[in-house]
Amino acid sequence: MLKLQQLRISSSLLSPKKFCNFFPPKNPSSVITINNKPILNLSSQMVFHTTPSHASKYLFRQLFEKDSSTYTYLLADVSHPQKHAVLIDPVDKTVDRDLSLIHNLGLKLIYAVNTHVHADHVTGTGMLKSKVSGVISVISKASNAKADLLVESGDRIVVGDLVLEVLPTPGHTVGCVTYVTGDGPDQPQPRIAFTGDALLIRGCGRTDFQGGSSAELYKSVHSQIFSLPEETLVYPAHDYKGFTVSTVGEEKQYNPRLTKDKETFKSIMENLNLAYPKMIDVAVPANMVCGLQDPVPTTH
Repeated sequence: MLKLQQLRISSSLLSPKKFCNFFPPKNPSSVITINNKPILNLSSQMVFHTTPSHASKYLFRQLFEKDSSTYTYLLADVSHPQKHAVLIDPVDKTVDRDLSLIHNLGLKLIYAVNTHVHADHVTGTGMLKSKVSGVISVISKASNAKADLLVESGDRIVVGDLVLEVLPTPGHTVGCVTYVTGDGPDQPQPRIAFTGDALLIRGCGRTDFQGGSSAELYKSVHSQIFSLPEETLVYPAHDYKGFTVSTVGEEKQYNPRLTKDKETFKSIMENLNLAYPKMIDVAVPANMVCGLQDPVPTTH
């Protein structure tokens, strides 16, 4: 079992001519604003600059699994000689799609990371490990699940020059974490928070199973996520209404649950009357052991 404060695979020299290249859904007229000031134009190709004179090029893809409405995120440092990459919240049903994309883009997958033990789908980390040699699975230590690397508050996952910092955000489950990109001059700007089910776009994850707590979730979001810069981009693990991205500033202003006071929030969460998750009895046991599947021939 790996346990490190910082597991750094490698680093590379920064190129002053490179930039952060992101590809969201095509909607060229959409503009995100903070305090009535536009901060982001959602076009078919978004460019996130780090500093005017010094930047590092990173690749980003937001991928979708329709049955569970799950987002998987692919990030890579394409300035690194081997183009090291990480997948956040992979799904078993879409592992082949993800690996095909990784192959097409010439990337080397290093990490398969989960924000928490999911109840609505089986994680793809086990399949990824069985199909690709050397992939390191990651989940929080607090989740009590199995993985190669168990992370805690303050840990950092480093892929090339890309840094993902670990923020504890329990409440939806006891082991939820948020991964947020670093704040250094060589990191994507604005920062990016992968919030799992803790913070959704105009919502949040339920708190009535897997050790969930509405009081804990409220505290987590306000202390760990809402304390980030308002322009920080929010990419959740799910969306059920067609949204793809938000910002910390937007959610602080418009989230219909988390803009309320703590007691009102607790009352809202206690009266959702949601159906029992249809996949929970299959997904949770599998995800506690890294979503391990039957052995599959390894490719290199």
